[in-house]
Amino acid sequence: MAVSVTFVGAGDAFGSGGRFNTCIMVDGADLRFTIDFGASSLVALNKLGIDHNSIDAVLLTHMHGDHFGGLPFMLLDAMLGARRNRPLTIAGPKNLEARVVAAVEALFPGSGVMKPKFPLHFIELEVGAVNNILGLEVTPYPARHTPQADPTALRVAVDDKVVTYSGDGEYTEALTQASRDADLFIAECYFHDRPVQGHMNYTDIAAHRDDFAARRLILTHLGPEMLAKSTELPEECAEDGLVVRL
Repeated sequence: MAVSVTFVGAGDAFGSGGRFNTCIMVDGADLRFTIDFGASSLVALNKLGIDHNSIDAVLLTHMHGDHFGGLPFMLLDAMLGARRNRPLTIAGPKNLEARVVAAVEALFPGSGVMKPKFPLHFIELEVGAVNNILGLEVTPYPARHTPQADPTALRVAVDDKVVTYSGDGEYTEALTQASRDADLFIAECYFHDRPVQGHMNYTDIAAHRDDFAARRLILTHLGPEMLAKSTELPEECAEDGLVVRL
């Protein structure tokens, strides 16, 4: 059964190369979901002509703005202009609902008086366990990134395929477990050889390429140094709008 993956946004936190923040959309047979929903995701979806009301679920790797900061805009539009009427599930780290609500209030003060007219569900994912989210098997693995953001890598089984996204984080053995036998492993690769705390660089990717043992590897979240070298690499690098069929 075909599963498609669309890189709605493949950029870093700061829009290097004019790219949008992380938003990876996955279409299964009966379900459309995104992994992360960074601050610019609503703009990126509109550019691709994708209605955000068509998204059934948003899975979050961690609570940094370039990975979840688009949710306040999506939720406000869903209640106002887009007039969503179908359920939406948001799944992610601990204290998820309170953190999203706080972000909405910070960006749109006074909006808390508005209540969605569509079913909105927040689910906290248990790290190290298989979580059933609308029939998806979602397994979060601990990541080595900013601890306050509760970082994880996510392994998602959808239909008969497995998609793993590293989220943000340094290389750890957990990534080899999360990516093992995945149909697609999406790995952040912020810099080429410059070490950056809390992130992988290309030196890490090259050293562990065989350990990941996924059927396909795509690098994302590229910073300026990686963008300058991306065409020289043997690995596939994501771009905004790239569609992959598994």
